[in-house]
This record gives sequence, C-alpha cells and structure tokens, in this order.
Amino acid sequence: MGLFDSIRSVLGLRAEADATRAADPEDLFGMSTAYLTMEADLGYDHVGAAALCFSSVDSTDFAETLDEVEAILHAGSEETGTTFRRHEDSHGYQWVVLEDNDPEDLVTSIHFAADEFIERGYGSRLLAAVFGFEKPDENVHAYWIYSFRRGAYYPFAPQTGHERNQRVEFKLQSVLDGELGIEDDERYWYPLWPDSRGGHPWD
Repeated sequence: MGLFDSIRSVLGLRAEADATRAADPEDLFGMSTAYLTMEADLGYDHVGAAALCFSSVDSTDFAETLDEVEAILHAGSEETGTTFRRHEDSHGYQWVVLEDNDPEDLVTSIHFAADEFIERGYGSRLLAAVFGFEKPDENVHAYWIYSFRRGAYYPFAPQTGHERNQRVEFKLQSVLDGELGIEDDERYWYPLWPDSRGGHPWD
C-alpha cells in the first residue's frame, strides 16, 4: 500500500467505517480551551495558523460550495482579520489555510468553513482540521489533528526524517485527555508529514 493509499484508508472510508462516533463540527470548539491549556500547562505557543483538509469533487456544485466557503471566510476576515488561502498538496488533497494571531478566531473560521461543507452535503469530503503549536527555543512542533472520519482528535509531533516524537505526543494526550475527545486507537494517529523540512502539514 502506497503513501497515498495509506492516507486515504486512515483518514478515509476505512476509518469512517471503524469509527465509534460520527464527527461533529461542534467538536472544533474544544480547541478554544485547548489553546489555553497548551500555553499555560505545557508552554507551547500557537503558530498563528490552522487548516482544513478535504478531498475535492469534480462537479459544478462542489465548485459553488468552495466559492461559498471562500465568501464566508472573506466576510469573516473583514471582522476578525483572519486571512486564508487555498492550497493543493503533493497527494492531491485540498487545504484551506487560515492565519490569525488570535486562536479563537482561527477556531471560529475553521468551524464556519467545515459547517458550510456539511450544510451543502459535502461533509464526507472533510478529512482533518489541523491546529499548530511550537516551542521555538526547543525546536519542537506539535499539532492537534481532528479527524472528521473518526470524530476525534489526536496529537502529532513530527521530527526530522519522518520520525515522530512519541514522548511529546503521549504528554499532550495525557494533559488534554478529557478536555478534547481524543482518539483512543493509536492506529488512527496518522502522521501528516509536511512536504518541506520544518514546514507545516498544510504547506
């Protein structure tokens, strides 16, 4: 099984079939308090960005849905200053990347975008919402990933050479367990490796 197939199976239909609960976009608001806990209890800064990953559909209706999502984010940006861009990664997945120094605005914008996909009948195309953190002095990056196919969060702490910092991931799990609905089957803690060294999964 290739990397593309692995992503599709873990974030895709197999994951959904094995899931014990359905995704709920309201789960995304759990990150509002998680941002505070990550900073106060664990010493992480947020990276000022978050992203929504989805698979595309070649149809006029889906294109109109994307236009509507962008219209909603444009309207939100006028009030919050949250900027956004769309990006296709090397696996062919689509990303909406949002940037804002206020994590509350990031959470709200991600929720609005995800909710629009669901309202337009494309909730099954949503794969993950990704929220980034870092400890610049220790050169540590960590992410909370919400899997829409599993309806749960999991931590991801990449290192160079496609290695994972499991000590960091288990620490995040232990501290945030109960505050976030965390995936208890670690087979679904799927890594979203960045395309470039030191980059983010959405780069």
